[in-house]
Amino acid sequence: MKKLLLCALCAALPLLAACGALDVIGNDSVTAFDEMLNVLPAAADGDTWVLTAPDGAAAFVWSGDFGKTDAYDVWLELDAAPFTAAGLDPARLPAGMAQGRRLVAGVSLGAQTPAPETSASPVLSYGQIVTRARTRIGYHAAMDHFGVDLDGGFMFEWARDMTANDKDIVFVLDPEVFRRAGVDVGTVEGWTLATVETMDEAGRPVEVEKLLKPFDIG
Repeated sequence: MKKLLLCALCAALPLLAACGALDVIGNDSVTAFDEMLNVLPAAADGDTWVLTAPDGAAAFVWSGDFGKTDAYDVWLELDAAPFTAAGLDPARLPAGMAQGRRLVAGVSLGAQTPAPETSASPVLSYGQIVTRARTRIGYHAAMDHFGVDLDGGFMFEWARDMTANDKDIVFVLDPEVFRRAGVDVGTVEGWTLATVETMDEAGRPVEVEKLLKPFDIG
């Protein structure tokens, strides 16, 4: 399996102060997120924004108002069909993950209601994740990617500079979740099983398996 480097969690990297103008990673992630949306726009869906993968098989969704969304404020939605074809038993997935034809994994950021203007655009809404859940935003220089940690080995990543990167966005899953649910994780159509180098909590490089769906959209 090919090796890829994905962004490590912010908590595992030495960062500058995570506030205001000194938060280089947080601020630059917003700039890069905005540039990504200029190429692949997000669609409004009630109180949320939806960034759909070019193949339509995955989406990154985030709330414009953390006080109004139900189970999650930031999450991934996946087409269940490729996983079902590879042996998925939905009953063996974590509670709430199987939702009909979709698989959903995400996190709640608490009942925090942002200022009204922050829900006016997808990038302003993303900026509220940086402000209110800063430790979920990470960066790894080797791949030049920012990312949002959704717990359990699930992430969404995007390139700092799409003109210099052939993996502009990447949906990242923990294959073990699906393996335990009967999936032959090496045969899920549209997903690549890869050995990924990342950092552990002590900042040391470690290799882990991930299911990846990367796209070059630039």
